[in-house]
Amino acid sequence: MHGSRTSDFDFHLPTELIAQTPPVLRGESRLMVIDRAAQSIVHRAFRDITEYIPEGDVLVRNTTRVMRARLLGVRDSGAPAEVLLLKSLGNSRYEAMVRPGGKLKPGRTIHIDELLDVRVLESTERRTRIVELISPLGDAAAIEKFGHIPLPPYITRADAAPDAERYQTVYARETGSAAAPTAGLHFTPEILQRLKTNGVDIADVLLHVGAGTFKPVDVEDPAKHEMHEEWYEISAATAEHLNTAKQRSAAIWAVGTTSVRTLESASDEDGLVRAGSNETRIFIRPPYSFRAVDHLLTNFHLPHSTLIMLVAAFAGYDLTMHAYRTAVEERYRFFSYGDAMLII
Repeated sequence: MHGSRTSDFDFHLPTELIAQTPPVLRGESRLMVIDRAAQSIVHRAFRDITEYIPEGDVLVRNTTRVMRARLLGVRDSGAPAEVLLLKSLGNSRYEAMVRPGGKLKPGRTIHIDELLDVRVLESTERRTRIVELISPLGDAAAIEKFGHIPLPPYITRADAAPDAERYQTVYARETGSAAAPTAGLHFTPEILQRLKTNGVDIADVLLHVGAGTFKPVDVEDPAKHEMHEEWYEISAATAEHLNTAKQRSAAIWAVGTTSVRTLESASDEDGLVRAGSNETRIFIRPPYSFRAVDHLLTNFHLPHSTLIMLVAAFAGYDLTMHAYRTAVEERYRFFSYGDAMLII
């Protein structure tokens, strides 16, 4: 079956199509619209999304906020070192990725600033570290003051002042992600208001994105890929909102793969969404039967990634790969700061 092996998700991507910066204005991206029923592709502007979502349907967005999770410092020797905070474990302790991994063993300290040290406490089975932040300012203030925006590895420049705003959604609230839920980056307050004026409901969920989202699947059998767990939360009000919408046959439009993973992790076989918080390792790939999500807005993803596999499970393998080849031909911008795809 096409789409059952990792190598099925390869495609040729010219390096210059990887967006290194956001569009000049938020919301000025392009939008590829994929119609599964018609097996068709249409090229639009992102602001045209308001023409596709009908009155009474529900747009579900992830309100996580990206931490300034990248800490740059030096080891005792003076050599450079880097820490990427993945998630808080409480008591100033975090799970983190570190560089250079071979040198940063338990007991070592990385000096970020006179007011912030990071001590490596232990190594984990998946080659991350448990670290402790030591600062008189307290963790949150120290991260905010000394941390950098954790731009993805395929953005080859250092983070700059505009990234503090542009690598967050306009509706970001709860801090905790090591990467942005990038499909949401396209929305402006004006586009959201236009959707509301059109009678579209908006529901909020929360999933803190881990850096594992960028980890390519490096085994040929995707079933052997280890997913990092991610913490999510759905309020009682949101669950009731979604379930009521389902009962009146309204469609659910998920903003991004993070909203999809949240909804699919929290729904039962009938598509009813359960309130609460939990950790999920859900890996959605073909074949998969979606229970809670009817339509998907997403960006263009890396070859061999769990995210392109999720899209193929949703749109169908052949249509997905055709869309990606078309996006390359039409010079769409790829990945976090790139253009969007709407699957109806």
